[in-house]
Amino acid sequence: MKRKSETSFCEMPRKKRAVRGRGNRSVLYRHKGGCRWEGIEDERYKVEDGGWADVVRRVLIGTHGESTKFHVRYFEISPGGFSSLERHGHEHVVICIRGGGIVRTGRRKRNMGFLDTLYISPDTVHQLSNPFDEPFGFLCVVNADRDRPVVLPESDDGNTG
Repeated sequence: MKRKSETSFCEMPRKKRAVRGRGNRSVLYRHKGGCRWEGIEDERYKVEDGGWADVVRRVLIGTHGESTKFHVRYFEISPGGFSSLERHGHEHVVICIRGGGIVRTGRRKRNMGFLDTLYISPDTVHQLSNPFDEPFGFLCVVNADRDRPVVLPESDDGNTG
C-alpha cells in the first residue's frame, strides 16, 4: 500500500559536531541522518520471539546512566512489520517522525502520520503496524519504572477490563 510521504525528521540535514557525556551530565546525541544518532545502537525489540515482526529499537535516553524518571526510545517498523499486541499498567506517548502506520488502541484502528502524537493510557490494548512501503518511525516516551507488557493473542477483542 503506497503512502504519500511528507518530509520526515529522519531526512532533515544533520549537524557535524558531537557532544557526549554520561550519567548525570548533560548529553547531546547528534542525529546522523536516517533516524540514527551517534552513540546509539540498534537493539532487539523484545527478548522473546513471536507476536511481532520487523521492529528495531534505539534507546535515546534512559539506559545510559541518566537519572530520568522517563525513557525516550525510537522504534522503526519496516514495511509489513508490526509490534506485539499488548497491554500494561503504565502509560506512554508515541510521536510519529518517519513515514506512517496504523495504530490499534482497544478495538479502534487509526492511521498515524508525521508528527501525529498518541497517548496510550494504562491497561489499553495496543499495537502499531506498518502496511505502507516506507519505514514507520516513532519516538516513544515511557515511564522509567514500569511493568512488563502482557502480550496478547491476535484474536484479543481489545477490552481493557
